[in-house]
Amino acid sequence: MTPIHVVGIGLDGLPGLAAAVQQIIDSATLLVGSDRHLQLIPQGDTPRLSLGNFNASLKAIQTHLDTTANPQVVILTSGDPLFYGLGRWLLEVFAPDQLTFHPHLSAVQLAFSRLKLPWQDAVIYSAHGRDLAGLVPLLQRGVEKIAIYTDGEANIAAISRLYQALHIPVTYRAWVCQALGSAEEAILPWDLAQPVTALPPVHPLNLVVLLRQPQRLPPREQPIVGLGDDQFFTFADRPSLMTKREVRVLVLAELALTSTVEIVWDIGAGTGSVAVEIARLAPQATIYAIEKTAIGFQLIERNRRAFGLANLIPLQGTAPQCLRDLPPPDRVFIGGSGAQLLANLDYCWSHLNAGGRLVLAIATLEHQGQVLHWCQTHQINPQVLQVQLSRSVPLGQGHRLHPLNPVTLMTLTQG
Repeated sequence: MTPIHVVGIGLDGLPGLAAAVQQIIDSATLLVGSDRHLQLIPQGDTPRLSLGNFNASLKAIQTHLDTTANPQVVILTSGDPLFYGLGRWLLEVFAPDQLTFHPHLSAVQLAFSRLKLPWQDAVIYSAHGRDLAGLVPLLQRGVEKIAIYTDGEANIAAISRLYQALHIPVTYRAWVCQALGSAEEAILPWDLAQPVTALPPVHPLNLVVLLRQPQRLPPREQPIVGLGDDQFFTFADRPSLMTKREVRVLVLAELALTSTVEIVWDIGAGTGSVAVEIARLAPQATIYAIEKTAIGFQLIERNRRAFGLANLIPLQGTAPQCLRDLPPPDRVFIGGSGAQLLANLDYCWSHLNAGGRLVLAIATLEHQGQVLHWCQTHQINPQVLQVQLSRSVPLGQGHRLHPLNPVTLMTLTQG
């Protein structure tokens, strides 16, 4: 057993710790922590050391280790000691084999749990003991989810003033998550654009969560074709779910929609971005958006409702099996098929109405080869379009070009 145990503790105190960790605290020969943390542990016979001057405290701990038989020092800290915590500093002073860490739930975990938000794609920024300068590029880039550890000065008021001073074209929803895990726990929703004078009193122990809001244009301001990527509901950590705007426009051009088109299949629809564009351009048509994942199906339905498209029908299932009961299509877009690519190609081609067009968006060389071989076997001459695009992104005082993933569009026309 190591001589030093670093125990993460929440505001619920001893009852919130596992029985094994409680036993370690009971067996301590020295209990170390801030006054706030020490107050969470019932008073007993174990000597206590309040963390004031850090260097002086470290010397006192070392003296205890050197002069005590079988020492067991327990250092109390907030949440996870190795996540913006005391653990980093202790590892610079003590050898790793002297330390054992017992993490508790971090404030970030508790905050996102209370808000019911997945946070694997969140960016964590600690302003504790620092300024907010590092937050500026995150806000300017429009990072979707940001969790901010605050202190007395770098607080929600300072964050609001910074946001207002930047004049960025991005809207964030904010929450001040206060005293998480305690009887005083409270969540304060906040609009960063509001005057800070309107802020109510805030508990000093808090974490701020920012969530970027979709910048949806009013219907009259939406382009006829080529909706911005930010107009769709999607997940930032699943970029492959959505066909990007520039590629989407080319797909629409290859589909060559006309007023006589009645039925369209979008297979592997992802977020439904292509299906939405088709439904807006061809209001007389019925568009079936087929997506096998539950997450994608839900996004398609949210986007369908957001754009008010009664002619867009989301279907959850695996093609080609789920295509059996659909009317024959005039246009087909295959944006994703995986291992079912050739099976979908066979089925769609055999059911495509005369004069219809089938467009595939292909990301891998292997799938390109499979489709070209299929076309050769069926004596079909596809139109192939290799798409390699870049977007400008800020770089210091200038800009650079950031490439999008290349994609190959193959268009087949039914005679």
